[in-house]
Amino acid sequence: MIGFIITFVLTIIVLSIICLDISKKVSLLHKSFMNIYFIFAPHIVLLGYFFSEHTKFGQDKVICKWIILTEIILLIFYIWMKVNIVANTQKGIVNLRLRVMIGGRSLVLYGLYVAFIQSIIYIIIFRVIHDNAIFNNVFVIDSIITGLNIIVLLTNGMLRILCTSRRLNIIKRLIIAFWVFIPIVNIFIMLYACHIARIEYDHECYKVINNEARVDSQICKTKYPLVLVHGVGFRDLKYINYWGRIPKELIRNGATVYYGNQEAWGTVAYNAQDIKNKILDIVKETGAEKVNIIAHSKGGLDARYMISKLDMGNYVASLTMISSPHRGCKFVDIACNIPDRIYKAIARSFDKYYRVLGDKNPDFYTASRQFSTNHSKKFNKEVKDVEQVYYQSYATVVRNMFSDYVVTIPYILVKLTEGENDGLVAIDSAKWGEFKGVLKNKHRRGISHGDIIDLRRDDYKGFDVIEKYVEIVSELKNKGY
Repeated sequence: MIGFIITFVLTIIVLSIICLDISKKVSLLHKSFMNIYFIFAPHIVLLGYFFSEHTKFGQDKVICKWIILTEIILLIFYIWMKVNIVANTQKGIVNLRLRVMIGGRSLVLYGLYVAFIQSIIYIIIFRVIHDNAIFNNVFVIDSIITGLNIIVLLTNGMLRILCTSRRLNIIKRLIIAFWVFIPIVNIFIMLYACHIARIEYDHECYKVINNEARVDSQICKTKYPLVLVHGVGFRDLKYINYWGRIPKELIRNGATVYYGNQEAWGTVAYNAQDIKNKILDIVKETGAEKVNIIAHSKGGLDARYMISKLDMGNYVASLTMISSPHRGCKFVDIACNIPDRIYKAIARSFDKYYRVLGDKNPDFYTASRQFSTNHSKKFNKEVKDVEQVYYQSYATVVRNMFSDYVVTIPYILVKLTEGENDGLVAIDSAKWGEFKGVLKNKHRRGISHGDIIDLRRDDYKGFDVIEKYVEIVSELKNKGY
């Protein structure tokens, strides 16, 4: 009779716990509880063995034992499934991607915790029962199940992080995927992945709080519309934005954003005409008197030429140039020494390819040579700033040749000939008008020529490229532009 009473009470307790958890009155995924849970839960075989062999409930003991054992297994399995599906119940998670990612971090840390604590437990158990043949068989089965639990936790967690983290680029993912199978080393690899996930989560939460704080401030609502002018080799495509996540954030904060729509490999003069036509359309469409231009790389040269040579000074309030090669690039001077016949053959290949992509009049031969230092000197003498237009510029810099593998070779060439650079443009070459400074982070990577337009859609420690553009546009607004 006592056995049935205990069984009934335990049944009520187990069902109540599950119901309270489902209704969110209590949380079975609280860290303190999980730390205790993972000490005992993997040993479901050992617990079942001891319970069946060393408990007594009188004549009804067999039925009671199986009912109680089933209840314990049910509770353990319920928590196990929940932790592997939900993983993290932390409040304030802003979207599903972050929920999955931070949940993956929790699973990896749980997996490492279980591996550590169970190693200690098994060492103790083995010393106590190594001479018991029957128990040894149970011990082996139990250890296999515990090992599988650890593998499931770690695999589930790492897959979540690898599939959702935006700070892990393809190269990092491949490196992690390879080294994660190497014993000992994989511990540090998994801890690194957890570290990245935590940083990304904190950063995203900060952005949400920041956006909520200024939701009604419209800090990017400038007097004049913004025109984003891309650099060389790219086009303004509908589904792949040259400027990454930047335009969306500017629009969210009140900006009106348009694009230059010039060609990828058009000459400065040809592209300037395209930009002029676009600006005249914008002025007509919006009724605005002028526009603010934000230009990257060669786009700064295209915009300067348009303002000065195509009489567009009255239609442009400000020109912000980011990493634009105003004084040319010395590594282009080196390229210009290639035999003309070979250079033109390369140019024809580029022109043919970019016509397929949409360029109407690509001219790789001329456009690329316009980056030479000799051409830049001539350009700067002929293309004068217009007085009523506000000119400002920014430079970026990477730390070393390993910072961004895409620009490793040009970085070395520019470093040897001109000094600090972003992989393509030296700091001195990027200066024009009011120089606002060098954009960089405090860490070993720095900010490359592509990073400053959010090319990889990555977040870099110590520098928020999206927030930087919000700051730039906000300053334009405060200046009355």
